[in-house]
Amino acid sequence: MKDLKPVLERIKEAKTIVIASHVNPDGDSIGSLLSLGMGLERLGKKVYMICQDNVPGRYRLLPGAKRILKKIDKRCDLAISVDCSNKEILGRAYGVFEKALSVLEIDHHDARRPFGDLQLIDSSAAAVGEIIYTLLKKLGVAVDEEIAQNILTSIIVETNSFRLPNVKPYTFRLCGALAEIVTDFQKLVDIVYWSKTREGIILSGICMSRCKFVNGGSVAWSIIRRKDYDKVKGKDDDVDEVADLIRSIEKVRIAVLFREQDKKRLRVSLRSKGANVAAIAEMYNGGGHFDIAGCTIPNDRKTIRKLLTQLTDLDTSHSSGL
Repeated sequence: MKDLKPVLERIKEAKTIVIASHVNPDGDSIGSLLSLGMGLERLGKKVYMICQDNVPGRYRLLPGAKRILKKIDKRCDLAISVDCSNKEILGRAYGVFEKALSVLEIDHHDARRPFGDLQLIDSSAAAVGEIIYTLLKKLGVAVDEEIAQNILTSIIVETNSFRLPNVKPYTFRLCGALAEIVTDFQKLVDIVYWSKTREGIILSGICMSRCKFVNGGSVAWSIIRRKDYDKVKGKDDDVDEVADLIRSIEKVRIAVLFREQDKKRLRVSLRSKGANVAAIAEMYNGGGHFDIAGCTIPNDRKTIRKLLTQLTDLDTSHSSGL
């Protein structure tokens, strides 16, 4: 992580701060948003926390979650994005950033399109929560139980419960220190990671039953439609983990999940075992990590076929060592 001095000075100077997570927020984004927001309030800052989309059900019991707004109509001294690799992923929240006197990006993605005048980036961090922890410590903020719960959520979810390659020895040491602060660590993990809704289980089953395999079975994909959600009264975040399930299938190297948002848009979740799917996502104004990425595409067969062809070509070149 580069020199923190400019970032620390800008935060200390600001009186009003807005912090935003990305659209379709996950645990890393929500946990980072809440821990940073609560930490800056400990410094006496006026803080607004925003996200254009609803907070997924499993994160609504986190400390401070009820205070997340969908929008504000104010001009703040400082706007901070967390877990955002580009401005597009902020969605409608970016309007607040255009009004702010200064913009700070806090992120850990490899592939990025910078948009702020200050960046705090650490691509080696397992989760943005790790960066937030360091930042709060440098600011002199004491990490209490509420902040610790949110940072732990960020790390647990982003590392898939410590099962992804981004986990390092430091990740365990940090989580060990945070677990000593949190009264009921097991309860937190159950709520934000292990608990599944009935709707989610049913929809996951539908997705897995529809899996199709191409390129000799190394590329697998599935799709979920609005009528499927409606049938079980489910939500988009009920199938957040399906792309990871598809990737776990033996011999699958690239996994794709298409989620119908409406008649015009499909949300795409990409997972891989070593292939740069973020490069493909960027072609559609998306982004992410080398092996975990996403984007939104037009809801038509032509675009679906084009994307699958690009991913098949990527898998072929990757497996051949090109």
